[in-house]
This record gives sequence, C-alpha cells and structure tokens, in this order.
Amino acid sequence: MSDGITIRPFAPADQTATRRLVLNGLGDHFGHIDETLNPDLDDIETHYLIPGHRFVLAERAGTIVGAGALIEESPDTGRLVRMSVARHHRGQGIGRALVTHLVAEARLRGYRRVLIETNDDWWDAIGLYRACGFVEFDRHSGDVHMALALT
Repeated sequence: MSDGITIRPFAPADQTATRRLVLNGLGDHFGHIDETLNPDLDDIETHYLIPGHRFVLAERAGTIVGAGALIEESPDTGRLVRMSVARHHRGQGIGRALVTHLVAEARLRGYRRVLIETNDDWWDAIGLYRACGFVEFDRHSGDVHMALALT
C-alpha cells in the first residue's frame, strides 16, 4: 500500500470526518460548495452501506486521508463515486490505491465494467482514471464519462 496507507471499510463513527473530507475536496476544486447539494454525505451508512454498496476510507496514522465508494449501476456495472483525497495527501498514490481497491471489489462482485464521471476541467482526476486504465467514452455538459472493462 502507498506509504503507510490502509484502506478500510467506512464505519458509522467515521461519518463526520468523511463528510468533511469529501466536501473539502469539492470545495478545493470549485472554490465554494453548497453542502445542501450533497445530501448523501449527511448519512453515508443509509445512502451507501444499507443498500449494499461499498464505501472505503484511506487512513494514515489513524487519520482519514481519502475516501471512495463503489455503487451498483446495473447488475453487471459498478460506478465509482465520492472519490476524494485530502489536500495535503494528494500526489502520493492514495487515489490510485482507492481506485485499485474498489476495482478489485467490482471484480469480486462480478461486474463487467466500472464507470466514473468527473468534471472536464478536473485534470488531476482525469489523469488518475486514465492511469488506472479508464477510457473516456462521452463528454458533455461539462462532464467526462469514463469506463474500465473488467472482462
């Protein structure tokens, strides 16, 4: 794993720190974030765990430094969402470790492909997903849509 990073499942006790991490990441990119537009982050357990999705955290020395989720888009397709790495921990392989972990989970679930969507000006994210094997298949309304075939 990337320099002392552990990837582990989200637990309800992580709610506040995880919400803040993801919102901070969005704020770093957009400059300001309307927190009310992200209601899933107010109760991660209800929105992700209870329906059977996978939400994981990257932790270094007891501090949450990254997060990401794999949700089921359809019976053979997963989607990565809520990918985020804390500002001072970016560029250290944590995002790649999260993607790798969640793609492995997608394989275990029998998905044939994994999708991801990001903003067309979020160059670091696009570069990460390309480096992990994702290929762009659509671009519109300011979003880039990418897929990784698992078969």
